Amino acid sequence: MVATSGNPGVPGTPSVLRVMNDRAALDLLVAHGPLTRTRIGELTGLSKPTTSQILGRLEAAGLVRSTGSQTGRPGPNAVLYEIDPGAAHVAALSADPTGITAVVADVTGAERGRCRIEAHAVAEDVRHRTAQLVAEAVDGALGQAGLGHDDLTATVIGTPGAIDPGTGQLRYAPHLPGWHSRTLLAELAEVLGTPVSIENDVNLAALAEQYEGAAQDHDDFVLAYVDEGVGAAIVLGGVLLRGATGGAGEIGYMPLPGAPLARGGDAVAARTDAGGGFQSLVAAPAVRDLAPDAADLADALARPAVLEEVARRLATGLAAVVAVVDPELVVLSGQVAKAGGDALRERVEAELTGLALPRPQLRISELDDDPILTGALRTALTQARATVFDTSGAGQ
Repeated sequence: MVATSGNPGVPGTPSVLRVMNDRAALDLLVAHGPLTRTRIGELTGLSKPTTSQILGRLEAAGLVRSTGSQTGRPGPNAVLYEIDPGAAHVAALSADPTGITAVVADVTGAERGRCRIEAHAVAEDVRHRTAQLVAEAVDGALGQAGLGHDDLTATVIGTPGAIDPGTGQLRYAPHLPGWHSRTLLAELAEVLGTPVSIENDVNLAALAEQYEGAAQDHDDFVLAYVDEGVGAAIVLGGVLLRGATGGAGEIGYMPLPGAPLARGGDAVAARTDAGGGFQSLVAAPAVRDLAPDAADLADALARPAVLEEVARRLATGLAAVVAVVDPELVVLSGQVAKAGGDALRERVEAELTGLALPRPQLRISELDDDPILTGALRTALTQARATVFDTSGAGQ
């Protein structure tokens, strides 16, 4: 029996049920695009009068709008409803050693503006004006969209390394010195005028794979990102594993036979292109060293001897991860994985035989856009929708 007291904090009360029904309708419109009142009712199991009340509330709140009508069926044309794109906007950014890319999108996920700011991460002036560079990138994207800072509901930035939850400081990314300030999040929020989250870039790439890539419908998988550096994202039971200091998945530091040890952690990585450990064997600089006369990574990995050696090294490192985590899927991403393609995947798969008892599926990422930006955008949209789709504070 449903309680009918007026207390909005008691589960099952009319106020709580209204909020739940509102969110259910909004989530359906996000997932399916424009829908009729009848179809929303069918998908939610709610009556026509209740569905009409929901849509009326959401229209009044500026969250939903009508968008034409459905034709081609017997009877009167049915009005279609969709999420109002102007209900909220978000910014997603990707920071790398050579610059910052920003994308601004509306609450439906449609891109409205994009801007790239070139800035070498280790330049002296960058150390002291990281927040200003981020603001320049966001301002450029906002300008394309015809928007201002006040239009942003959430901002998510993907960077190498991870924010230590205990100190608030970026770790595992010595090559981005301008991002190591303990007050960076506050500085960014001040210049952008919106809450800011900094997320590990490989974790964001994994979210992109989960949302629209090779890991769709997989709750247990590892994303191995093999690029200028090497990292991994581990998803178990559908939950991203972060670790006590945000360092879960920093497999680039993992000691392996034939690799120099990364003693001193960040300090060692800062002194070399590829650091010590696993990444010194398989990151892009290591692949280039195997074929110094190659035109590019694809050319290097097209050579059988180089392909075999890189596959052997990759399989050795992945076997250690697989033995501990036992994922159902491993996704290979980053420029080395893409340059090697299926030929690399097949050789790694063959080399894994006997190295680890579990035998996960192995796939190459097929995402065309920057997966880090895609993951940052998905995260920002989740944050924004949690805020603007919450109708509990609206008048009933």
